[in-house]
Amino acid sequence: SSSSSSLLLLLILLLRMSKSQSILDLSPSLNKPVLVTFQTNLTARGTLMGYDELVNLVLKDATMQLADGVDKEVGLIVCRGSQVVGVEGLEGRQRVEDPFKEGE
Repeated sequence: SSSSSSLLLLLILLLRMSKSQSILDLSPSLNKPVLVTFQTNLTARGTLMGYDELVNLVLKDATMQLADGVDKEVGLIVCRGSQVVGVEGLEGRQRVEDPFKEGE
């Protein structure tokens, strides 16, 4: 909808206006799918639309994995940086077998 698009643009502009140096360079992950892990062990997956020096994140088309393991579509969300413990890019990931696993 038009109002959610306007809100998204406003949030992105506010996050990009920051003049401080971020401790984390997430620019390679902009407009790409990411997995965000919070202090509560909840996770969110979505497209990273913006971030600031405090690692506040804007995700669109986001899905939260709740404590009971159920995925809930939440759409556009702002993740508070003080609650974020990890940000992982999901593009180009592949599963690798454990090289230390003993043969069965």
